[in-house]
Amino acid sequence: MARRRQIYEGKAKILYEGPEPGTLIQYFKDDATAFNAQKRGTINGKGVINNRISEHIFTALATIGVPTHFIRRLNMREQLIRQCEIVPIEVVVRNVAAGSISKRLGIEEGTQLPRTIIEYYLKDDALGDPMVADEHIACFGWATQEEMNDIADMAIRVNDFMAGLFAAIGIRLVDFKLEFGRVWENDFSRIILADEISPDGCRLWDMRSGEKLDKDRFRQNLGGEAEAYQEVARRLGLLEGQEGENSVLDLESHRKKRGK
Repeated sequence: MARRRQIYEGKAKILYEGPEPGTLIQYFKDDATAFNAQKRGTINGKGVINNRISEHIFTALATIGVPTHFIRRLNMREQLIRQCEIVPIEVVVRNVAAGSISKRLGIEEGTQLPRTIIEYYLKDDALGDPMVADEHIACFGWATQEEMNDIADMAIRVNDFMAGLFAAIGIRLVDFKLEFGRVWENDFSRIILADEISPDGCRLWDMRSGEKLDKDRFRQNLGGEAEAYQEVARRLGLLEGQEGENSVLDLESHRKKRGK
């Protein structure tokens, strides 16, 4: 079997040349990074879980008319995706104050925001992914106004869908990151949802206990990262033999380890 040609390697995924023109194979790694890769580690099995969760959510979003790059899952760690030109903007959708917005504006973490906020960040690790406004995006030609309108509309639609999806399994959707890409058809392009949606890029809190079920466990040295990711997958019915259960994840042992 011929070795596949690697196209790109990021912090959490590797992209390989796909079997058909216009396709790529997206491989999910167990590597974990935080604070613009200043902190590095591994969460065992993360790639497998994220592959399943992202497949589940992207498939569901397609059924409500959100165009995505996802084609199908190939195996435990890989999925076939449509090749696209990534828009160099990270889109962060916030429902609850947490992370950088709490630090920037002095808002207590966990405060329900009066309305959903969409923020934009330039994808540039060397610059620390700085926050940018619509004016910057238009001025430097990172995306057209029409594309940004489509991106904002899709981000709100994704948020509405995901908030309901997670609330149904006892999880509060605090905030999440999206990435978008362009696909070209002759001289015209359109925007589609790209990258992944998983606990790597979402803040997910248990509604009853407030336990964090996402990468903040790694960022904040809380322990139990693998168990938290598995819990999200289990509640979504993605772990065999455990569908439909909705108990609170017991992370007491990890709290004891850090003396809390």
